[in-house]
This record gives sequence, structure tokens and C-alpha cells, in this order.
Amino acid sequence: MKNRIVYKIVLTAMFFALGLILPFLTGQIPAIGSMLLPMHLPVFLCALICGWQYAAMIGVALPLIRSLLFTMPPMFPTAVAMVFELLTYGLITGLVYLLFKRKNILSVYISLIAGMLAGRFVWGVVQYILLTSSGKEFTFAAFIAGAFTNAVPGIIVQLVLIPLIMFALDKAKLLPFNSK
Repeated sequence: MKNRIVYKIVLTAMFFALGLILPFLTGQIPAIGSMLLPMHLPVFLCALICGWQYAAMIGVALPLIRSLLFTMPPMFPTAVAMVFELLTYGLITGLVYLLFKRKNILSVYISLIAGMLAGRFVWGVVQYILLTSSGKEFTFAAFIAGAFTNAVPGIIVQLVLIPLIMFALDKAKLLPFNSK
């Protein structure tokens, strides 16, 4: 039991490090980075592999630490809103995945989509609160653009790459995942 916890902590640290590093791949072109959502991938993977508790922790820490270390994303309102968004991704994706007895592609997709929808909703609520409290406007059109329209490339990457990674981990016998 203790070894399993240490294993999850080590994997969580790896996912956290990935979350710090991946945005550098798209960081030279901020518009590409905001479309590909590189910090989201490690949170989703952590939720599926380590569990909701670990993913929720890195979901909170990742945008804050990255903002403090590299000033990207900007702390207000972006990083603050991302804290709640990534926390929700990790929490919902991990909890929904936990409900499935059989871990397979379908359970991964259902968990990811549930997490994505919940996280984007939470992001919108937090953005609305942050922006309106600072005297700015956050319309429904801005929510749709920020949560869905501009994020389509990242959503596609997540829905293709994450199940492929889970499948590869199963084939390598590194994860109890039934791909059938």
C-alpha cells in the first residue's frame, strides 16, 4: 500500500513537471498555446492514472507556480481562473473514471468529456466573477469563444492523445487498462 502511494506521488511530480515544461513548446506563439492547452494534458492524465486527489492538487498548483516562475499565464485573471478550471478537470475526470469498474476507451472518453465540460463551465463562472468584480465585461459570447471555439484544437488533441497514451500504457503493461 505504501509503495502504491509513493508511486502515485512520483507520477504526480512527473505530471507537474510536464505541466511546467509543455507550454514552452508553444510559448513562442501565445495564440497557439492558448489553442492547444498544453497545461491541461498532464492534469487529465494524472486524473486517469493517479486519481482525482493528485490531479486536483496539480490543477491548483500548476497555473499558480507557472505564473510565479515564468509570468505565464498572467496571474490575474488567467492563472486564477485556470486554478479552478484545472482543479475541476482533475476532480471530475478522476471521480467519473473511478465510477467505472471496467477501465477502457469508453470510460476514458466519458471521463474526459465530463471533466472538460465541468471545467469549462467553472472557468466561465470564475472569469465572470473576476472580470465583473474588476469592472470589466464577460459576455456569453466571450465564454463560448474562450471555452469552446478557441479551444477546439486543444480539445481535439486531448481527445486523441490521452486515449492513445492510455492504450500505449496498457500495451506496455504499465497500467491496468482494458482496451478491449
